[in-house]
Amino acid sequence: MFLYSYIKCYKNYWQIPRTEVFAMKKNVLIIEDEENIANAEKIVLQDNFNVEIANDGEEGLKKARELKPDLIVLDLMMPNRGGYDVCYHLRQDDDLKHIKILMVTAKDQQIDEDKGMLVGANEYLTKPFEPEDLLNLALKLTND
Repeated sequence: MFLYSYIKCYKNYWQIPRTEVFAMKKNVLIIEDEENIANAEKIVLQDNFNVEIANDGEEGLKKARELKPDLIVLDLMMPNRGGYDVCYHLRQDDDLKHIKILMVTAKDQQIDEDKGMLVGANEYLTKPFEPEDLLNLALKLTND
């Protein structure tokens, strides 16, 4: 009887519609103007998260308003609106200010990190980075 119940339960788990399994993952928006970096970040995160990409700050703000992701991975140096400005505007919007923000940038000076935290970033990661560092910070921020 126990074995039958286990198999039945196991079988039913796999019968959950794919959309429901997909919905269980948290959502991440990557705002990055360098396509190869955005794609690399997506590859690192896609097994654990639903991942969308915006190619500049303006598009990133628009997608953030549409998607209301759990986490934004945000580059600093981008056309149309830089990362500091995007972060500041996210923190001023009552519908978006709860979103966790991970700044990922080549700016490695302490003053840059301090400015990022001042405008509202939750974490700061400098490029180049190890893939597991990105994944671990994303998991940490989405589980807080």
